[in-house]
Amino acid sequence: MARNYYDTLGVNKNASDKDIKQAYRRLAKQYHPDANPDDSTAEAKFKEINEAYETLSDPDKRAQYDRFGSAYQQFGGRNSGSYYTNVDTGESPLNDILESIFGGFNGRSSGFSGHQTGRTRQQATNGSDLEQTVRITLQEAYEGTTRLVSKGSRRVKVAIPAGADNGTRVRLAGEGQPGVMGGLPGDLYLVVEVEPDDQFERQGNDLMTDVRVDMFTAMLGGKMPVPTMGRPIVLTIPPGTQSGRKFRISGRGMPTLRKQDSYGDLYARIMVTVPENLTPEQRELVEKLRSKL
Repeated sequence: MARNYYDTLGVNKNASDKDIKQAYRRLAKQYHPDANPDDSTAEAKFKEINEAYETLSDPDKRAQYDRFGSAYQQFGGRNSGSYYTNVDTGESPLNDILESIFGGFNGRSSGFSGHQTGRTRQQATNGSDLEQTVRITLQEAYEGTTRLVSKGSRRVKVAIPAGADNGTRVRLAGEGQPGVMGGLPGDLYLVVEVEPDDQFERQGNDLMTDVRVDMFTAMLGGKMPVPTMGRPIVLTIPPGTQSGRKFRISGRGMPTLRKQDSYGDLYARIMVTVPENLTPEQRELVEKLRSKL
């Protein structure tokens, strides 16, 4: 039974040139005989993949194949069925792709023909890892956020997890320096830097915030709103509260990195305020109060 080139590459008949090229790269890497030394069927499978790609990557051959099917070679669409057009010089679209995937497999031709491509033999070397700093706000660190990272002509969307802190590293696999002669690409690490916040001071997963309380509430007690990273809450101030006293509010701090439903605490630090520019009548009342204390 004649082979269907589209089925061979695992794409549909309406596949774009990009889809066909991506499918070929994936299959060529999987079935290359040098990558499967113990698989006697690998070479035959690899030839089928190359034959299919050589036809479908050429607009004229593909048009004839779509019209006449496997009989298209009788109408001028001759397919060499080889790995590439010129094995000795490597002058073929297949060669460039195979060399970019395998780097010649220790200096041998990617066509598995035993001929040299004229390239210098080199050992496969993995690419280096890269680091890039990314700045986020404390609110973004609390909620989690995303950033767009430019990679050549591409822009990669990266998720920054909730709970990220200064020095947190987010790994983008395979986005580092490219490998040499078939080596694996390195990784890109985004190193998080959290900007200082005007309202909250971070200490690990705990937060500290100042709450201004008037002297009368501090003396007599009352209720005061306290800001959090989410909705404000109401804090009960007991009578006689001194300036600088801290109240712990459980579970209202920062989320624990990569640990669901785990949060630090929020500490409300009381800052007692006193009125300024008293009127004569107010000053007299305060003097009377002081004399009785």
